[in-house]
Amino acid sequence: MTQVEIIEGHRKIDPPPGVPVWDVDPYDEAILRDPHAFYAELRRLGDFVYIPKYSVLAMGRFSTVREVFSDHTRFLSSHGVGLDDYKLIPPYRPPSIILEVDPPDHTKTRKILTRALSPKVVRGLMDMFLATAEPLIDDLIARGPFEGVEDFAEVFPTSVFPIAVGMSNVSARHLVDYGAMVFNAVGPNNALRQAAFKAAEEIVPIVTRACQRDALSKDGLGALVYQAADAGEITEDEAGMLVRSFFSAGVDTTVTGIGNAMYCFGQFPDQWEALKRDPTQIRAAFEEILRFTSPVHTFGRTAGVDTEVAGTKIEAGTKIICVLGAANSDPEKWGDPEVFRIDRKPVGHVAFGAGIHGCVGQNIARGELEAVLSVMLRKVDRIEFTGAPEWRPNNAICALDKLPMQFIGK
Repeated sequence: MTQVEIIEGHRKIDPPPGVPVWDVDPYDEAILRDPHAFYAELRRLGDFVYIPKYSVLAMGRFSTVREVFSDHTRFLSSHGVGLDDYKLIPPYRPPSIILEVDPPDHTKTRKILTRALSPKVVRGLMDMFLATAEPLIDDLIARGPFEGVEDFAEVFPTSVFPIAVGMSNVSARHLVDYGAMVFNAVGPNNALRQAAFKAAEEIVPIVTRACQRDALSKDGLGALVYQAADAGEITEDEAGMLVRSFFSAGVDTTVTGIGNAMYCFGQFPDQWEALKRDPTQIRAAFEEILRFTSPVHTFGRTAGVDTEVAGTKIEAGTKIICVLGAANSDPEKWGDPEVFRIDRKPVGHVAFGAGIHGCVGQNIARGELEAVLSVMLRKVDRIEFTGAPEWRPNNAICALDKLPMQFIGK
């Protein structure tokens, strides 16, 4: 048997015939802070490029990204959605049984989480979301200048998430730091990943314990998952792992979504005015926020078979990084992607993934942001920056680090 050479945790490959070689590091912190030139060059070079630093194929054109990212029969998630190939090296924690599995295992667990996070369940949480948003936004208006990430984008989700899931023994800091660890693990073993993992020894046991049945209330989302264990659909251990999935599905997507929404409306005040005139556009505005900022900028797939995409031959075992941020800003698809327009209705964007692995927590993220924006529309006249926004480098998430801002009340 031929020995597999491993680089950055996955099989080393040679560039396929005709694919341009680009000596770039997509995980360089300067690129992660301002990725748009990287996105444009990635699309310009072709449907695929070969990145020798990591021995991977990268892609950024909308049509090919969507094809690969949504085709679970040829491009697998069970090998890990980052650079590490879990069939070749041990994962840093037991793989997610929703994100890092393929059918038929994925079908079973997806059904359970879809039920627990259904639109009906989220509607039942809206009163709590609104009741939490109301005093928070009143306080921020009264405060004057505040820090949009630390004082708002992180505060709201970490306030409502434990209540929704039924957790009591987990802090806001644990929620945020665990998310940083999970998403930085998608990239290489660089300084970002190493820094995020410094807290792993403390955080992982706390998170694991918080997901166990006896640590949860009887009426939260976690209890709904354990009902599936009682019905014999999954084991008790699998239920705990699915509850763990809420941490990334229900926290990071919303923290990033709220921060990025404030950035968009502060950067494009005419669009806040447009939303004030027609509040029924909240959902449409969120879709454009997702497209415009791509909260998850990069996720990976592994070719499960020898195949071909856009004329490029791809060998089984090849790691492919799907640059969702580049796809969501592809002018071939969107026309004027650099413009933020709440009336765009960007159907088909890949900010929450595509196909069977679309983000399972998107309903709760949409519900939380709808609550926040609906309260803001009643109380906030203008959203203003009081300093320059700063983006936080992360191997998978496009999120703000600092957002000095203020709300001008009505």
